[in-house]
Amino acid sequence: MVFLVLKTLWYVKEPDTIEGGQVALFMGPDHVVTVRQGARFELESVRHDLEEHADVLKQGPAAVVHAVCDRVADIYEMVVSDLETDVDEVEASVFSPQRPHVSKRIYELNRELTTLRRAVSPLQDPMQRFARAEVRGVSADMAVFFCDVADHLARVSDTVDALGNLLSSAFDANQSRIGVQQNDDMRRMSAWAAIFAVITVLAGIYGMNFAHMPELGWLFGYPLLLLVMAGSSVVLYRKFKKSGWL
Repeated sequence: MVFLVLKTLWYVKEPDTIEGGQVALFMGPDHVVTVRQGARFELESVRHDLEEHADVLKQGPAAVVHAVCDRVADIYEMVVSDLETDVDEVEASVFSPQRPHVSKRIYELNRELTTLRRAVSPLQDPMQRFARAEVRGVSADMAVFFCDVADHLARVSDTVDALGNLLSSAFDANQSRIGVQQNDDMRRMSAWAAIFAVITVLAGIYGMNFAHMPELGWLFGYPLLLLVMAGSSVVLYRKFKKSGWL
C-alpha cells in the first residue's frame, strides 16, 4: 500500500487569502482510495478526465494518483499566479506618492507564501521518487507523467522563493522610504519652529514689563517691531525653501 497526502490550496479573492485542505490517497495493487478534506477541491472532474483517456487508465492505479497530483500542482500554479499579482501591487504601492501603509500587507503576503511553501516543499521529494519509478506500482511509462508534475512543483517552488525575495526587498524599501519621509517631516517642522522662534523671541522681549526699553516711547516702535518680525520670517522662509527644508 502506498499512502500519499497532498495539501490542497485555493485563492480567495476577498480578502486575498489562501485557504487549504488536503487529499489522502491510498494506492493498492488494483485500487485507489481518496479521502478529501476541503469542499473547494473536487475530484469529479479528475475522474471525467481520466475516463476520456482510456490509454492512460491502462497504467492502473498510478494513473489515478498522477491525475490527482497533476490537478493539485495545476492549482498551485494558479495560486502562485494570483500571489504574483498581489506582490506586484505591493511593489507599486511602496513607491506610490500617497504613502500607503503596506507593511501589514507585506506581512500577510509573506504568510501566504509560507503556506504555499509548506504545501509544495514536502511534495517535491515524493514526486521525484514517482518520476524515477522508485515507488511500487509505478511503471517506467507512468514515471514520465510524474516528471511533468515534478517540474511544475519545482517551478512553483522557485517562484515562491523569488516572490519571497521581492517582498523582503519591498519591505526594506518601504522602511527606507518611511525613514526618508520622517526626516523630511522633521526638517519641515524644524524650519517652521525656527521661523516662529524668532517671532516668539521678539514678542517675548518686548512683552516684558520694563520702563526703559529700546524705542518703547517711539511712535513707530510697534510697527517697526512687526516689520522686523515679518521681515525675519520671510528671510528664514526663503532660506529654508532654497535649501529644500520647506
